[in-house]
Order: sequence, then structure tokens, then C-alpha cells
Amino acid sequence: MKAALTAGACVLALAGCGERIRAPDLFIVYRSGTIAGASLTLLVNEEGGVHCNGVSARALSDPQLLQARALQEELKDPASSNLALPPARGSVFHYHVRDQDGTVTFNDNSPHQPAVLHRLALFVLQAAQRNCALRL
Repeated sequence: MKAALTAGACVLALAGCGERIRAPDLFIVYRSGTIAGASLTLLVNEEGGVHCNGVSARALSDPQLLQARALQEELKDPASSNLALPPARGSVFHYHVRDQDGTVTFNDNSPHQPAVLHRLALFVLQAAQRNCALRL
């Protein structure tokens, strides 16, 4: 009887071992556009996990993760005010960014965009290419 109880306790203890707590998300970017391959959903979490179009991709490198965290920090003010910038004529990419503070909507050529949005667009492009093996 004692052996059965011990075995049962071991099974219960091990049952939770395979469970993994998911890291909080830093941000999610929905990109669309007027050219082929423009559509992208890029999700970045606190541990450097990346999902492109719902599929898990290669994790961010340490420098990329630091960059993503810095971007999320710099997005606090624009996101908390739900910044929405209209496009200028000839826009190619449209971005909708959501994080814990709110949302930001802008286009690649939106006038008067904060510098963080240019850096975010570059980050999205590089992560899509390097981590997700996408062309755009």
C-alpha cells in the first residue's frame, strides 16, 4: 500500500513538470500592404520567442531581444495615447502594433511619426527575414 501511495505521489509530482508557463508578450505587429508578401503577423514575447503568422520561429538573438524590449519601452507613450497616423500618398506598408499599453497605427510613410516607429518597421523586417525566413 505504501509503495502504491509513493508511486501515486510521484506521478502527481511529475504531471506538472512538462507544463511550461508562457512568457508575457512584448508586442504584436500586424503588417499589411500593397505588395505581395506584405501581410505579416509578428508576435514577440519577453523571453525572445517569435511567432510569424501564427507559427513559432527561431528565437530572437540576445541583441534582438534587447532591441525588442527597448522598442516596447519607447512605444509606451504612443501606445497609451492610441496614436493613429494617416498615410501619405504612395504608402506601401501599414502597421498596427498592440502591446500592454495600447495600440499604434501608422504607415511606412506617415508624416510626423516618432523615430521609434521607423526602428520598429526595421525590426519587423529583420525579424521576419532572419527569424522567420520570410522574404519581406
